[in-house]
Amino acid sequence: MPDLTLKVTVTGLIQGVGFRPFVYRIALRYKLKGWVRNTNENVQIRISGKSPDLNGFLSALKTEAPQAASVESIQTEEIQFEKFATFEILKSHDVSDDITEISPDIAVCEECLEDICKAGNRLDYAFVNCTNCGPRFTIIKDLPYDRPLTTMAEFQMCADCRREYETVTDRRFHAQPVACAVCGPQYELHAGKKPVINDISVILERSSELIDKGGILVMKGLGGMHLACDAFNETSVARLRELKNREGKPFAIMFRDLSSAAKYAEINSAEEVSLTSWRRPIILLQVKNRSHGPFLAKNLNSGLNLLGIMLPYMPFHYQLFRKLKTEALVLTSGNFSSEPIIIDNAEALEKFSPITDAVMLHNRDIFNRTDDSVARIIGGKERVFRRSRGYVPSPIRTGLNTEGIIAFGAELSNCFCVGKGSKAFLSQHIGDLQGLETTLFYDQTLERFIRLFRVRPTLLAADMHPDYISTRTAEGFGTPSLIRIQHHHAHIASCMAENKLDEKLIGVAFDGTGYGDDGNTWGSEFMVCDLEGYSRASHLAYLPLPGGDSASEEPWRMAVSWLYKVYGREFMQLDLPLFWQTQAEVIQMLVKMIDRKVNCPLTCGAGRYFDAVASILGLCQVAEFPAQGPMLLEAMVEAGCDERYEWSGLTEIDLDKTLRGIVEDIKNGNRHSIIISKFHNTISSVIFETVKWISGAEGLKKVVLSGGVFQNKYLLERTESLLVKSGLEVFTHAAVPTNDGGIALGQLAVAAKRRELCV
Repeated sequence: MPDLTLKVTVTGLIQGVGFRPFVYRIALRYKLKGWVRNTNENVQIRISGKSPDLNGFLSALKTEAPQAASVESIQTEEIQFEKFATFEILKSHDVSDDITEISPDIAVCEECLEDICKAGNRLDYAFVNCTNCGPRFTIIKDLPYDRPLTTMAEFQMCADCRREYETVTDRRFHAQPVACAVCGPQYELHAGKKPVINDISVILERSSELIDKGGILVMKGLGGMHLACDAFNETSVARLRELKNREGKPFAIMFRDLSSAAKYAEINSAEEVSLTSWRRPIILLQVKNRSHGPFLAKNLNSGLNLLGIMLPYMPFHYQLFRKLKTEALVLTSGNFSSEPIIIDNAEALEKFSPITDAVMLHNRDIFNRTDDSVARIIGGKERVFRRSRGYVPSPIRTGLNTEGIIAFGAELSNCFCVGKGSKAFLSQHIGDLQGLETTLFYDQTLERFIRLFRVRPTLLAADMHPDYISTRTAEGFGTPSLIRIQHHHAHIASCMAENKLDEKLIGVAFDGTGYGDDGNTWGSEFMVCDLEGYSRASHLAYLPLPGGDSASEEPWRMAVSWLYKVYGREFMQLDLPLFWQTQAEVIQMLVKMIDRKVNCPLTCGAGRYFDAVASILGLCQVAEFPAQGPMLLEAMVEAGCDERYEWSGLTEIDLDKTLRGIVEDIKNGNRHSIIISKFHNTISSVIFETVKWISGAEGLKKVVLSGGVFQNKYLLERTESLLVKSGLEVFTHAAVPTNDGGIALGQLAVAAKRRELCV
């Protein structure tokens, strides 16, 4: 049997995940000769040998790839036979402006954790990594992913690390961040005016002692600074809230291990998979009902029934927990309210030293800042709510020609998106574009993505809202033409792009706000649409939004607006919790604003209706964090309740009967949990019945659900179940946030489709 030579081209997420060493090992297994190399757009392989061995090699290439790799395609072509002496890994090669994918940061692997406990240069070394784990996106400056183009360039490898790096059979072969205690990055602890501590064993002792005694520690991580304290210590948590200016927003908690987390939260098999995955996101979990024994600080999650839980993902996390008495840490972003996470050592010392007990830094620079990602399991699927560390910059494969398109995203929970080929590269979570620091972070990261992914801008896409900073950035960007895209059409298009849909369908976008075609604030949209355009088929009835944007921060304003619409001035005579908590003269002033139409734009945002119910029930009059009212409502839903309230309308849905039902139930002393459940069931019924009506009228069977309201687990699962049982095909978000963090993907998809149709 003659030898053959194959040209093999592999595309996908295959850089920074140990793919070339993996190729080398399976080539040796099948006694094949040739070479493999990275380029900036793919991995290229030339390989010679017998046909059965080549087939075995190709099969292993598909089925045995490293866990963090994602192979998109393997193209093979038989070429003229070449005789090779060995199989080798060639130097990376830049071949065009196309790019290969960049790995997100990967949680430390078990083998590296074992290395920390072995005698040698990595004993107790907190930066241990290999081709299967460690920093990736946070340290990369440019492609291809090689050490000189990362923030590890300044660390000259010692002889031992160099030998591992160059030994093909070694686990650290071409691991770009490879390092050890002799040659790599180091931690240092700054505690007031005391001498800086560089000894890792002393750092661990002092840090653990500090936390166990109720102190607050700043820790530099993979993508930025963290603030840490004992999750059982209410005084420490209260102090942390004060220094971060974060009154009520829930804190994330890092547990020692899975068994520790399971003491305090319900964890099903799907949630366990996400918690322990190499991405290591924060997962929102149901709090366990514990009537005795020690429990977490009460001021962690503002009375919600969810905890944001994550497991260790850096070597230092594991080392610290071995010393700590506590089994859970508050681990929250090292920033101040509305500002991006801090990454610079000098800035961290300046801002945190006066207000915390110690600052622990390391000397490996962070080039791309990333927050911890947040997800929740809904309907058995992982749904990403905040997409950052562990997920970015993996692209979304759209099936559209996105080349050269830049989508600038929304104002809140901003992510932008750039197009390359048929891929969409969503940025990491940027945040709310309402402060100078976040805007600078946005501008800097946008410039870096354009350079890193070799984007030559040819088309820009932005929100219709004229006052969004993201829209203004697009307007001042330069020469490419700009397309303005309606907010809720972008929501639906985002879900379509994630699910590779390109056809006419029914789109439902429920959120709190978005600039509408009529100049009003939309947010409860039923659309008949495709990627190119849409028609608005239905929405909730408009209500005055007293005070404009401030109404989203003060739910009592929406409660007064809705009650006044339904009951007139007699609403003040109702005996509702709202009136026990809000001064009568303030309410009367708001009624005058509504009568005179002073700063009272109209809104149909579904989120504002949820706000109003939370206020009427006395749960939330002034929100301490975004969507606090709706989150408190979801937390009180009672399983097994199938009742709902009445409502009416088709093209404009009137919930006045719903409000009367809620007020009547309050008068009759019905439990809040029943009232809240009936309200959720009503909204689910509104969506179901309206979609059924549109489906019958239009002959459409596919439905897309998008928007921040669908972060509500109960509402999404119930609504999806009703729609599926009626014979409709339902598409929802998973890898892309259903909130405004996914808007940019929708903008990019709409722009791509409109450009395609204009050619």
